[in-house]
Amino acid sequence: PARPAPLIDPFQRAITYLRVSVTDRCDLRCVYCMSEDMAFLPKRDLLTLEELDRVCSVFVARGVRKLRITGGEPLVRRDIMRLFRNLSRHLASGALEEMTLTTNGTRLRQHAAELAALGMRRINVSLDTLDPEKFRAITRRGDLDTVLDGIAAAREAGLKVKINAVALKG
Repeated sequence: PARPAPLIDPFQRAITYLRVSVTDRCDLRCVYCMSEDMAFLPKRDLLTLEELDRVCSVFVARGVRKLRITGGEPLVRRDIMRLFRNLSRHLASGALEEMTLTTNGTRLRQHAAELAALGMRRINVSLDTLDPEKFRAITRRGDLDTVLDGIAAAREAGLKVKINAVALKG
């Protein structure tokens, strides 16, 4: 069958990068991101994992070579590893050059080895401070050691880790 036409932006550049938010939920409540009493989308308003796979696969067929999964916190989404397993077929076939994850790191210890085994080579971890008290104040509920342990697990699994930080006064 004929390959679908590539996606082209208004400046005639091929679109090869897709960022997909798989959930608005997060296990932290960072002061710059969400209010303490944030109302999340009802489950019925979110795409299912199967729908997300279909959407991503259509973009891959149209020339997307890099896929970033983000949120909220992607790893809090129930059965999210099933989506990573399914999408990894595009890495295996060579259709997708890279699949990455942006995470807060709280659940990395549990998932890092499998993410690496599926062909993920790097992740981004949001980490705004290395001071445990400031970390707790910023995230309103987070534990810095859990995140650092997750980063260590990711590195042990062979994942390259890039840190995202929000510069805050004080």
